[in-house]
Amino acid sequence: MVAKAFKGIFPYLVTPLTEAGRLKEQPLADLVEHLIRKGVHGLTPLGSTGEAPYLDRETKRRMVEVTVQAAAERVPVVAGICSMSTPGAMQEAAETEKLGVDGILAVMPSYFPLNDRQVVAHFRAVARAVACPVTLYTNPKFQTWDFSVDALRELAEEPNIQYLKDASGNVGKLMSIVTTLGDRIKLFSDTSSVPLFVFLIGGVGWMSGPACVIPEQSIALYETARQGRWEEAAALQKKQWPLNVAFQRYSLSACVKAGLEMQGFPVGSPMPPQKQLDPEGRRALEKILRDVGALPS
Repeated sequence: MVAKAFKGIFPYLVTPLTEAGRLKEQPLADLVEHLIRKGVHGLTPLGSTGEAPYLDRETKRRMVEVTVQAAAERVPVVAGICSMSTPGAMQEAAETEKLGVDGILAVMPSYFPLNDRQVVAHFRAVARAVACPVTLYTNPKFQTWDFSVDALRELAEEPNIQYLKDASGNVGKLMSIVTTLGDRIKLFSDTSSVPLFVFLIGGVGWMSGPACVIPEQSIALYETARQGRWEEAAALQKKQWPLNVAFQRYSLSACVKAGLEMQGFPVGSPMPPQKQLDPEGRRALEKILRDVGALPS
């Protein structure tokens, strides 16, 4: 079977949870259906917005299963795997692939510092544990390491390492990646800060927490940029920017979950020690979502 190409808007799905921390399966299935009907191009369970580092293995497994079942092969599902150890990541990747996903998003949280040799060895081992396409993910704000261009050049030798989501926000580094690797590793934008720039230099899409609550607006930005209507695309990103500011101030998962609750999806609160938005945060978020057209005015 030929692998589906990944491009466009891939919402980072929230993980709906009860107060006891158990997966709320029907709200998840309803959210998947809603996003597909809105026109998203793929789905990513267990990304940053999905709180993967906080979840036990059974919850993560069921999160992927419900997403795959609800998507019903209408859009690709690229599921996150998140393990500090290389053996643990290899096992999680292999088990996740068996659940019917179209690809793996490989995340490595860390505690001790890591060098390029260790980073390359880890992701190479993960890639070789599966046959599906692998998307590398880096977010140095939450890690003790980051991909260097040299490390990515080595990892590009692995046939199924095909995509990179870089959340460094370092536009100079992104330019170096593109000019060094060309389209050998295709680039997805990070959550909110540089999608327009990534599209301008040839990025194929946007793996996005905000797309859970503003799917139509995210798709409009992507499609406008893809058509080369750059001034219109810039205006769209500027309009969405206050949402990114709110994420930075109040935390990503709390904002996305609160926004979905406002839209009628009972996804619950973030996993402790994270907290719900306080009343001030909810008021600020509600105004932003109204202004951007994601809630009735």
